[in-house]
Amino acid sequence: MTVSRDLSAGALAGLRVVDASTLFAGPMAAMHLGDMGAEVIKVEHPAKPDPSRTHGVAKDGVNLWWKTLGRNKRTVTADLASEGGREVFLALAATADVVIENFRPGTLERWGLGYEELAARNPRLVLARVTGFGQLGPYRTRPGFGTLAEAMSGFAATTGEPDGPPTLPPFGLADGVASLATAFAIMVALSTREQRGQGQLVDVAIIEPILAMLGPQITRWDQLRTVQPRTGNRSTNNAPRNTYRTCDGHWVAVSTSAQSVAERVVRLVGRPDLAEQPWFASGADRARHADELDEAVGAWIAQRTREEVVAAFEEAQAAIAPIYDAADIVADPQFRALGTIHEITDPELGPTLVQGPLFRLSGNDGVIRFTGRPHGADTDEVLDELGFARERIAELRAEGAV
Repeated sequence: MTVSRDLSAGALAGLRVVDASTLFAGPMAAMHLGDMGAEVIKVEHPAKPDPSRTHGVAKDGVNLWWKTLGRNKRTVTADLASEGGREVFLALAATADVVIENFRPGTLERWGLGYEELAARNPRLVLARVTGFGQLGPYRTRPGFGTLAEAMSGFAATTGEPDGPPTLPPFGLADGVASLATAFAIMVALSTREQRGQGQLVDVAIIEPILAMLGPQITRWDQLRTVQPRTGNRSTNNAPRNTYRTCDGHWVAVSTSAQSVAERVVRLVGRPDLAEQPWFASGADRARHADELDEAVGAWIAQRTREEVVAAFEEAQAAIAPIYDAADIVADPQFRALGTIHEITDPELGPTLVQGPLFRLSGNDGVIRFTGRPHGADTDEVLDELGFARERIAELRAEGAV
């Protein structure tokens, strides 16, 4: 099957990205760029596909995670450690605007594919390097995964119940945050290229972007020598802020970051007296009285269904959200209005729902043109476009280079 290469509707039409990364930050960054119209070519080892192809659940042997992560990417195989694979990669990089890789520092250089070699062929190339610990420092050659970033960034230390252990998320949070940082860094590098006419290196350490999401913990430590404690679902900045169970067995989340919203909540649940307390005027002081506030809000919510609770909060202009699973998300009218969920016809699965691009533009919205492709499905087509003769492609395949 030949995939559509019509990128005319994308804001990043004309941008070519070579994705030579795996698990998960690099491939997600390439996915974001592909969603917005960039042409993405995924390069995988001929015998060792991206491990994400085997992560998570499958249907009839078809991996579902890859269908999302690999979307909008043509798939090519090349063993970059071989001479033939190096030849293929150099040819690809010569035609690319961006290369994304996440090999341990020094690996590309060992293969003769470092930035100097790539830039010699293509001075306008942006090479984005996404690794656990970055290209510098004593940890640079350590194996690095998002879990380690969630641990080292302070996220795990501040997550969980006060009397419980540090808690890790059950999904690739640090990788996801790093993917956004990588996509942003690439766009900054491309903008700079337009000004200066030359590409550059981008160095993303997965331990850094998630750290930046955690607020002023570094400044707090510097100035007060204190660290944020684990508070479960509660916040040290405001209350009531928690999850509460309704009488029909559902859960809702309440937030009162704004003082006016906190006042509306306690009035709604029949406790206007709480708003008259001296401590209620400050979010931090309210947080110190979270037990009392949670008892009032939780008792009121526990006597009503989720539908009744959400409707009452909405009428009172108080902030609440039902705690959803995937079925709820697909059915929700707000997600439908935003067009968050896209239905794509997949050759193996048929009609398939996937989350769409992250945002909308007034023109050139993102498009999911196709779902994740089989391993190496487009190798011959892409090499033909690069000018490789059929005989040379056959030789490379016989050598195991592709």
